Amino acid sequence: MMKKLRCLLVDDEAPAIRLLESYVKKVPFLELVAATTNPIEALGIIEKEELDVIFLDIQMPTITGIQLSKIIKDKINVIFTTAYPQFAIESYELNAVDYLLKPFEFERFYNAILKVKPKEVQNTITNNDEFTFIKTDGKNNFERIYTKDIIYVESLKNYVSIHTKENQIITYNTLKHFENELSSKQFVKVHKSYIVALAHVIKTDSLTVYLSNGNNLPIGDTYKKQFFDRINKFIL
Repeated sequence: MMKKLRCLLVDDEAPAIRLLESYVKKVPFLELVAATTNPIEALGIIEKEELDVIFLDIQMPTITGIQLSKIIKDKINVIFTTAYPQFAIESYELNAVDYLLKPFEFERFYNAILKVKPKEVQNTITNNDEFTFIKTDGKNNFERIYTKDIIYVESLKNYVSIHTKENQIITYNTLKHFENELSSKQFVKVHKSYIVALAHVIKTDSLTVYLSNGNNLPIGDTYKKQFFDRINKFIL
């Protein structure tokens, strides 16, 4: 039997709780343990129950979602749900699984929970319409990117450049973050500074990977075996 993810919903607005409850009911591997509009009550539930993931609002009275997340630290997977995009970077610094910007549809909710889904359903679902929001210049500037459009991701010291079919987007983040977030079935690290989408690899030799946008990237010695092991899986 598939192990279910035990979840807690915390939001000071009852309509938001009801929406999340309806989404949870649609996901067969989610089990709703509790829902509360009181973040202090949430702390008691966290102490008492064995939980896998918490859907956590940020702007709440008495204690904010950011503060609550710092209290529980890495004990539970946190997915923030908020109407305020300015907290996105801080949420990633807290190792949040995802950051859902209200209002969000079920599809976005589902894509978030797939990041902490049970092992029994790992790598069984792919979605060509999966997307994420990337923070760009400015306090509240975000840009949507479809995963299928990412050709490669490049490290630029304290920033990351995401190269897509249409353009190049630079965001304040680390390559390690994208290595953890992007599907290991679709992406592979070929160099300390590059992650490539296998779907956009046109050809390769022992030193270079040639991509669909015309860029040629070096293959680092450290990542060579991992890369060619992945390529060999597609050989007929």
